[in-house]
Amino acid sequence: MGGSRVQVNKPHKSRFSSKSSRNLHKVSQKDKNRIAKSDRNATKGARAARLQRSKMLREQKRAALLKEKRASSGSASPPRVILLFPLSASVNVNSLAEDLLRLLSTEGAGALSSMVASSEYKLRATVLQAPHGDLLSCMEMAKVADLIAFVASATEESTCDYIDSFGSQCLSVFRSLGLPSTVVLIRDLPTELKRRNDAKKTCTSSLTSEFPEDCKFYPADTKDDLHKFMWLFKEQRLTTPHWRNQRPYLMAQKVDMVPDVSNPGKCTLLLTGYTRAHSLSVNQLVHVSGAGDFQLGKIEILKDPIPLNARKEHDAMDSDDIQDVEVICSLAPDPLNQEPLLVENVPDPLAGEQTWPTEAEMAEADRNQKQKRLRKKNLPRGTSEYQAAWIIDDTDEEDSDAKDEDDDDDDEDDDGMVLDEGESGFPSQEGANNPDFEDQASLYLRDSDEETENDSVMMEGENLTREQIEAEIKKIKEAHAEDEEFPDEVDTPLDVPARKRFTKYRGVKSFRTSSWDPKESLPPEYARIFAFDNFARTQKHVIAKALEMEQESRDHCVPAGSYARLYIKDIPLDIASKLCAVSRTAPIILCGLLQHESKMSVLHFSIKKHDSYDAPIKSKEEFIFHVGFRQFVARPTFSTDNINSDKHKMERFLHAGRFSIASIYAPISFPPLPLIVLKGAGGASIPTVAAVGSLRSIDPDRIVLKKIILTGYPQRVSKLKATVRYMFHNPEDVRWFKPVEVWTKCGRRGRIKEPVGTHGAMKCIFNGGLQQHDTVCMSLYKRAYPKWPEHRFPVLNA
Repeated sequence: MGGSRVQVNKPHKSRFSSKSSRNLHKVSQKDKNRIAKSDRNATKGARAARLQRSKMLREQKRAALLKEKRASSGSASPPRVILLFPLSASVNVNSLAEDLLRLLSTEGAGALSSMVASSEYKLRATVLQAPHGDLLSCMEMAKVADLIAFVASATEESTCDYIDSFGSQCLSVFRSLGLPSTVVLIRDLPTELKRRNDAKKTCTSSLTSEFPEDCKFYPADTKDDLHKFMWLFKEQRLTTPHWRNQRPYLMAQKVDMVPDVSNPGKCTLLLTGYTRAHSLSVNQLVHVSGAGDFQLGKIEILKDPIPLNARKEHDAMDSDDIQDVEVICSLAPDPLNQEPLLVENVPDPLAGEQTWPTEAEMAEADRNQKQKRLRKKNLPRGTSEYQAAWIIDDTDEEDSDAKDEDDDDDDEDDDGMVLDEGESGFPSQEGANNPDFEDQASLYLRDSDEETENDSVMMEGENLTREQIEAEIKKIKEAHAEDEEFPDEVDTPLDVPARKRFTKYRGVKSFRTSSWDPKESLPPEYARIFAFDNFARTQKHVIAKALEMEQESRDHCVPAGSYARLYIKDIPLDIASKLCAVSRTAPIILCGLLQHESKMSVLHFSIKKHDSYDAPIKSKEEFIFHVGFRQFVARPTFSTDNINSDKHKMERFLHAGRFSIASIYAPISFPPLPLIVLKGAGGASIPTVAAVGSLRSIDPDRIVLKKIILTGYPQRVSKLKATVRYMFHNPEDVRWFKPVEVWTKCGRRGRIKEPVGTHGAMKCIFNGGLQQHDTVCMSLYKRAYPKWPEHRFPVLNA
């Protein structure tokens, strides 16, 4: 028989080489159960962790909601502010306010106070009546109102009579400020049940579109109606705008002033009221609405004059004068920790001085200079190295005119300036003795842009007759209409050379991609303002610091809801007397400022013209800006908002129907904040709403460019060439602006070749055929800045 075959275990057929090794890897059933059980435990543990985390989040939200409810409706919370706003002049809110106060007050008859405490409803409230026709008072009341009750009359014949023009204007302003909780109270309903329900349905259907979706409508004629409303109001969770919860504020119940004997002309203003939203520190700065930013002398925490407890209320009512309220404690500022009242930066006159360079720096500069290639450009006189970077050397090859162009350039070397890029960026010493350069420099220093300076603000109305004022208004309206039809187009003057009239302007190859140094040729006002290296990081740090101070409950802070008397020091006597007079008709609001919010900077607002304002709004006019609780006077510059570019084009007018960016010099404010812009024709006139918007950013380096377009008209056209006239009026101006590119309204682009004749005509070459009816344009740009206001706050101008 043949040899027996030996069995060989092949490794690719089995994981194990033998049965013994296979037995070593066997797992018992007990071990399998243990492994499976551990996996199930791990899964069960992860699910339990998720459930526990969800439970903790629910408990935290419930605790936060309960804390908010106790803070808004508890015994330690300040009285709720109810604003009664009539939607039309025919609505009588005085009777409604008396009915509400009698319902809440425990006293039977007699004089009623606007601030009452009700033990029945377990509620304290302050009832304010908005005066119909007084826009400023209505705005100030809406800023502090916890509930705005819009009052409508059901006796109006047509649906359009429910809201008149003033009511519609105020309603749009309230929307821009941010509406708190709102309700609509319907008065003058018929007594018959069927007619009463029909009238209520008609009024509700007519007004539903004007208010938020969660706004409720209540009848408010009888005591039972008001009782039902107040019971629901007591249980209602009130909502307020987010910007109001960022800073502590106080609505003054009493305003008084104490003259300062040691400092004549100054006094101490006393504001008494409840602190709201956040704790107020005696070391932080405060803003008095319309008057300015000030420091606190001290804060006195007083005994609550209207406690919710009936026994305490009876004891407090024995004293009618709030001035005699017992002082619980007094807080004095710490000189080391008190926030300084720093408004403007004091520039160092030696900050721009340069020291003599060291030998190493001089050797490095020599090496860098040798490495550069010397490349010469034909430039106009007075052009710096930075300005030369904007001018592009066109190397268009024209076979037929190559030699002629070279000859023309050689002939025009006497009219331009040869700048060596390897040398200094300043003009050469030869140009220092040039009379044209001296005239240009002197013109630059005295600001040659007469259009911006002279026409930016309407002439003062004090020394003008009625005819002159009407002529000025007509002139502004005509300029507004012309700017809409022909934006940015200006006429070259006949009596002044264009190279002197537009000496601050420069050509830009590409508005989107060309570079522009934000630190170049800044105005003197930029030495007085402040800037942030990283604004977002600074804002986050400031808000976190304020929250930390409130959570620690330091000794120098007054808790929210406390009844306190604030001593504001170093206020001029005339301002304090005006505030005392204003407090009779409108509430005086004080708000605490965050860190850095007293310093001046450049603020940018997203702004839109109000629908009810028909007059043109020109750039750099004087307006009153209401930014949150703060008020200040500003002269804005309007510009577009380009997303894909770091440069933005200035707009001479604020046009209706679209948003623009308004840039102003103003105290720093951290967003988000609403904006209401008011315009008044004079000191005694009633201001009107001109625009609304919100705070966008704080950035002094935002580049706003004013654009002008010089236009000319083709005289003779030959294929790609054309003779253009009326853009300039002398050949020297043509040579000056020769490096700047020209374009046409039909889409052609080209360049200036040479002047023709002695009256400013010029020969141009384009990239396509030119039509006879086309218009040749040249775009020039310069940086624009807002105007520094003469006075910062509206009370000073009242």
